[in-house]
Amino acid sequence: MQRIKQKQLTRQRVVDAATHLFSERGLARTRTADIAKQAGLSHGGVFVHFPSRDELLAEVVSEIGLAITGRLHALITDDAELVQVLRAHLDCLIEHEPSYVAFLRESRLLPRNVLRSWVGIQSAISIHLEIPAQEAMAAKRIHEMPLHLLFNTWIGLIHHYLMNRELFAPGASVLERRGDELLAHFLSMISLNRPYDLQSTEL
Repeated sequence: MQRIKQKQLTRQRVVDAATHLFSERGLARTRTADIAKQAGLSHGGVFVHFPSRDELLAEVVSEIGLAITGRLHALITDDAELVQVLRAHLDCLIEHEPSYVAFLRESRLLPRNVLRSWVGIQSAISIHLEIPAQEAMAAKRIHEMPLHLLFNTWIGLIHHYLMNRELFAPGASVLERRGDELLAHFLSMISLNRPYDLQSTEL
């Protein structure tokens, strides 16, 4: 049992080291040798736990995805309004912003199995938006539109600012600095009562 526990702890140390270096340097510039050094292992020690770099990438993306979606589940109640879901989404991304941005910037380079996990994160978020968005449309609080366009407009806005975080918030979290502005702008675009009052919790 002790050996199994130690193996799990070492595996997690590799994942944590990879997440840290991917966030700091990006995916392309992080070698498995660098990850091994960060984790305090030999280079071959990484491959004991992850037979390939792609499997390690998949594990890191999966862990980030579970952290974001798990936090989202915890923050959102069954009767949450659309504005509350969007705010929770921003809060979850802020907690994992550096690693999320690293994968966002190089998502086109991800292997297919890893890309599926990445897409899965976005799918989980879009599912949370469906019911409150449909209710807001039915109540004539927001414009009627296909749900995929509502979600893609929101995620496109957020991703644009994350991709250009050095321009919009040099040296800081772009979502901490500009999140309220982005949320108010998006809600004003879709709301039938413009401009939208961000102090309101209803939409």
